[in-house]
Amino acid sequence: MRISFSPQRRDDTLALEKSSGDRLRINGELFNFNPLAEGDMIPAGAVPCAWIVGPVERIAGEVRLTLILPHGPTPSQAVAFPEPVTVAEDGPIEVPRDPEPQPEEPANVEP
Repeated sequence: MRISFSPQRRDDTLALEKSSGDRLRINGELFNFNPLAEGDMIPAGAVPCAWIVGPVERIAGEVRLTLILPHGPTPSQAVAFPEPVTVAEDGPIEVPRDPEPQPEEPANVEP
């Protein structure tokens, strides 16, 4: 499975998990792409998932799709211009993301 990303300024998060061949769990919702035959394409918008943008295709035996990648107001280069991820193993999928901002500690200023 090859997942490309379309970065978008959003406050929500994206959690992915691959299981049992070409089944993909997106934020808890399972999508089964196992029946997708070589050369077949599911058109953009036909999969009932707002995270999937563009078509889902099987090319050279590999399911290929593009997902929205949410990011904060100042994404790093790695998040603003993410590389596609190739996933062969079942399990959680690492999604490009920046670390959560740490709250600033108040300065110790004497009155």
